[in-house]
Amino acid sequence: MDRVTQRLDLAGKALATLFELAGEPYSKLVRDASIQRFEYSFEAVWKAAQLVLRIRYGMELGAPKPIIRACFENGILDETQTRLALAMTDHRNLTSHTYNEVLAEEIFAAIPAYRELMAAWLTNLAAS
Repeated sequence: MDRVTQRLDLAGKALATLFELAGEPYSKLVRDASIQRFEYSFEAVWKAAQLVLRIRYGMELGAPKPIIRACFENGILDETQTRLALAMTDHRNLTSHTYNEVLAEEIFAAIPAYRELMAAWLTNLAAS
């Protein structure tokens, strides 16, 4: 298995753990676990995108937002997905502040859309 395939597989496994919580009834424990799984799923997905861009497109980028923009420029993400991915990055950067109940609820409410976006992003990366 090549490095890209391994990285995509790892990201898919991380994201699967986030999907596992999708049907659970709401509790603060489920909320907090979802936020933590969102954190590491996001990290795995953008790093998979980074590797795809480096190996398949010859692009050296080192941070999530430039990687998201490059995915848009190369047809991996569409405009709507790109806007959501940039917002997702902002939420990811705030996850260390989820002791703030309002912020934790805001991030948790956005996770269903982020799950679907990350799944589509991985599918598009694999097809690119």
